[in-house]
Amino acid sequence: QVQLVESGGGSVQDGGWLRLSCRASGFTGGRYCMAWFRQAIGKEREGVARLVLGLPTKTYADSVKGRFIITQESDRNTLWLHMHSLRPDDSAMYYCAAVRAEVCDTFVPAAYQFWGQGTEVTVSS
Repeated sequence: QVQLVESGGGSVQDGGWLRLSCRASGFTGGRYCMAWFRQAIGKEREGVARLVLGLPTKTYADSVKGRFIITQESDRNTLWLHMHSLRPDDSAMYYCAAVRAEVCDTFVPAAYQFWGQGTEVTVSS
């Protein structure tokens, strides 16, 4: 059974930084796509960044390009999200998600099969 466990959320000031991690277990054969999503109160869940474990290509939402970096430790099935120049509108619950790599071309939440419990990020002005 696939499990995703996030950590690293917290509270920072406007302009600050945080690093989130997601440790995956239970992956079976083949490549997996892993992504970060976020959901602010009263808003829909939105994709932030995604990649395929073991491959170099990364995709970012326009709202975080140049500020967030997604990285991986593919041998440990660990995903990171390095968040810089944080703004109050980045405040949200951040979720790690995974799906078979064959469908790693979308930020539609329903396309992702596995989800973590989330870690909260609060950016104050």
